[in-house]
Amino acid sequence: MIRRLLRRLLQLVGVIVATAVLNFALLKALPGDLVDVIASESGSVPPEYVTQLRQLYGLDRSLPEQLVSYLGRIAHGDLGYSFRFGEPVLDLVLSRLGPTLALVGAALLLSTVVGVLLGVAAARRPHGLTDTVLSALATVGYSAPMFWTSLMLIVLFGVQLEWLPIGGLREVNAGYHGPRLLLDYAHHLVLPVLTLAIYYVAVYARLARASMIETLAEDFIRTARAKGAREARVIFGHALRNALLPVITMLGVQSSALLGGSIVVETVFAWPGLGQLSFEAIRSRDIPVLLAVLIFSGVLVVLANLLVDMAQAVLDPRVRAGKAPVSSAPQGGAA
Repeated sequence: MIRRLLRRLLQLVGVIVATAVLNFALLKALPGDLVDVIASESGSVPPEYVTQLRQLYGLDRSLPEQLVSYLGRIAHGDLGYSFRFGEPVLDLVLSRLGPTLALVGAALLLSTVVGVLLGVAAARRPHGLTDTVLSALATVGYSAPMFWTSLMLIVLFGVQLEWLPIGGLREVNAGYHGPRLLLDYAHHLVLPVLTLAIYYVAVYARLARASMIETLAEDFIRTARAKGAREARVIFGHALRNALLPVITMLGVQSSALLGGSIVVETVFAWPGLGQLSFEAIRSRDIPVLLAVLIFSGVLVVLANLLVDMAQAVLDPRVRAGKAPVSSAPQGGAA
């Protein structure tokens, strides 16, 4: 496990380099750049001024020269400077990282716990009333577009009932401090987390249901019941531990999708995280900011898969003994 941990940490270096090179090439292949955006916003701009801007931003050099210069700055911890936001890119990204981690982490925890519990409830009596109702709700949650879900939650809880705020990180003019400030943060976090979690609750519920049905048909479950074990112990003490393995594996697969979904959620709810920052960077062609967001996203995905591997080792003794490969894809019929 220590060797596997060290290998995964070394992979971070390769992820950073590969993400930087690939996304640099893709973004540079797009038409237009930051200077074109500035020129279009300023109206009629003399060609001499455009030339000066390209020299200032280093856009007059060839692409290989720009790439080598960018990789050299990354090696020294310099992600560049955002002329659109007027501050170093690293400081800008770090200031937006916390809200995104809070949003994605809360949504991941909520969707996993609720999804697994619903899957267990549906698997106890397959094709029964509970299974039919939960499967129908899961299908609706899985099929609903995330932007539509966010708008419906805003209309219901923010406009009609006026229970929850519809945007922002906190009440700026309220002057809250201490625990009251934390409650204000949590209050603003409810709707974005619900929007992001509804889709993944449906995913994990369907996966947990299939995995539990398969596990409950195993011989060791029949043996436990034959020995007189209580049903709750059979479900949560024996079956669930094994049924969780595909769900835990799916968490690593879905980590990148969660970060991608946060772009829509953060934009709709004006949540000041990496998703909204990347959207603003795309509009203004702020390539250094967008590259930094993509690099941080790649690192977060690798770390999420590392945590999944560690969780699998805790749940599955074969992984700890090195007898079962750790995969980032669901295995078996339960998947």
